[in-house]
Amino acid sequence: MTEALVSMTARSIDQQISAIDIVGSLTRSAEQTLAEAYRAADGPTIRAIILNFENLEYMNSSGIGLLVMILVRAKRRDQLIFAYGLTPHYQDIFELTRLNEAIHIYPDEVSATQAAHQV
Repeated sequence: MTEALVSMTARSIDQQISAIDIVGSLTRSAEQTLAEAYRAADGPTIRAIILNFENLEYMNSSGIGLLVMILVRAKRRDQLIFAYGLTPHYQDIFELTRLNEAIHIYPDEVSATQAAHQV
């Protein structure tokens, strides 16, 4: 069985906000990639990290677990997690798992960034 492919790129939006662009499948095999992307997105002035799911192809329960891991790391650093680009299917999954209570979901990067600036 081949592992699902994923790539993640961390980028700075401004001095307080970073983004992680997720491309591919968020599964157990993405753990190291997500951890590295979070480290690259983190910094002493970062208050919020925005996850871009526009190019997410697939996410399973292990992928949800990885998001919880990132939430724990962010909470330790007093950071908030925002997200955008989730399909209606994954929005439903976030609601069912109550991830939507911890990850603030927006339709696009502009609205996620504006919300991050308001907290």
